Amino acid sequence: MTARLLLKGFEVELFTGRQDGSVVGCADDIARAFPGFMLEPDRRNLEYATAPEASYEHLLCQLLQPRRQLRPWLAQRQLTLLPGSCLSLGESGWVERSDPDNPYHTYIEQHYGSRVVTASVHLNFGIPHHEQLMGACRLLRCEAALLLALSASSPFLDGQDTGFHSQRWRQLPITPSPVPLFRDYRHYVSWMEEQLERRTMFNVRHLWCSVRPNGNQRPYDLNRIELRICDLLDDPMDLLAIAAFCELRLQQLLAAPEQHDPLRASTLDAAALANLADQNDQAAAHGSLHARLRRWQDGAATTATAWLEDSLHHLAEPARQYGLEPWLRHLRLVMKEGNRSMRWLRRFRAGESIRSIMQKDALAMERRERELALQICEHKRQSLSALLRSRGPVGLR
Repeated sequence: MTARLLLKGFEVELFTGRQDGSVVGCADDIARAFPGFMLEPDRRNLEYATAPEASYEHLLCQLLQPRRQLRPWLAQRQLTLLPGSCLSLGESGWVERSDPDNPYHTYIEQHYGSRVVTASVHLNFGIPHHEQLMGACRLLRCEAALLLALSASSPFLDGQDTGFHSQRWRQLPITPSPVPLFRDYRHYVSWMEEQLERRTMFNVRHLWCSVRPNGNQRPYDLNRIELRICDLLDDPMDLLAIAAFCELRLQQLLAAPEQHDPLRASTLDAAALANLADQNDQAAAHGSLHARLRRWQDGAATTATAWLEDSLHHLAEPARQYGLEPWLRHLRLVMKEGNRSMRWLRRFRAGESIRSIMQKDALAMERRERELALQICEHKRQSLSALLRSRGPVGLR
C-alpha cells in the first residue's frame, strides 16, 4: 500500500495562434464560449485550472480535457494552441488587452507593459497547516531554480535567440522587491499587510515571485503552496514528472523539517537564503540545466544537473513508498535529452528557423494530446504506469 499523496492542482497558461506559429489573440472570445477558461491581461494567452486531485492519472485527464474541448472551436477559426512561454516570433512591443475595464489589468499594463505577456504553468500543493505551509514555501523557493531548469521553454523572443533558456523568467518583474524568506505565518501576514498599506502591491494577488502561499482569503486563510517559476510544460507527462519531484521533496520536509526546512537546516541566515534563491533563479533562467547554482544548505557551488542527480538519489526510497518511481525515471529522460529550450536551441543552431520549430511543435503538441487522451482517458487502452514504463527518449516524442 502506497503512502497518502498530497492534493495537487495546476494553472496552465497557453498562447493561441495559427499553425505557422504566429500568435493570434482570442482569449476573451474563448472565455465567453467556455466558462472554464480565464483571462490573462493580454488576450493572446488564456488560462485554465484543474481541480484539486491526488491521483496523477486523474490529473493527466484534467489537464487534457479543456484543450481537447477547445481545439474544435479553434480549428473552425484556423487557429491552434502554441508551445513556448514567450512571443517567439514577434509582436512583443505592446499589450493586447483582454478586458479593458479591469482596473488590475490596467495597473499591470501601465507598470509592466508586455513583460507579463508570457505563458507558464503554476503548480499548487495542498498543505492546510500554516506553519508547515511556510516551511514548504521556504524549501521550494530555495530549490525553485531546479524546477525552472527542468521546465525552461522560452529561448526565443521576437524572432531572435535571446541567449537565455527562460526569457520569460528573465523579463518577468518580481514584485514587490525584495521578497523575504518568510520566517513564519505571522511574518508573512504582517509583511503582506505592510505592502498593501504602502501600496507596493495593488492587491493580494500582486505578489509575483517564484513561490507563494495561496488560499481562499489571502493572507489569512491559506491552504496551499503555489509554485510560479516554471515555464510552460505543454506535455502533461513532463509537468506531472516535475510535480512528482516537488511532491516528494514536500513529503520529505513534512516528515523531517529539521533536515529539509532551509531556515532550520542551512548554515545561512534568512536574508542570505533569499538572496541565494533569487540569484539561482536568474542563473537557471540563463543556462537551465547547465546553470551554476549554490546549494541552500551551505552555499556550496554546483550545477543544476548535479544538484538534481543528488536529489533524485535521495528521493529513491520516498518515491517507492509513494508509488512515484516511474515519474522520476521520466524526469531523468528530460535531463538526458534536455528541456524544451535546449532541444529547440539545438535545432535552431543546426539551421532550422524559429518559425519552423514553432510550426512543427504546435502540430506535435496537438498530436501528443490526442495520443494521451486515447491511451489513458477515453478508451483506457493503457494504464499510466504502463505508458511510463514504455516511454522512449524524450527527443523522439
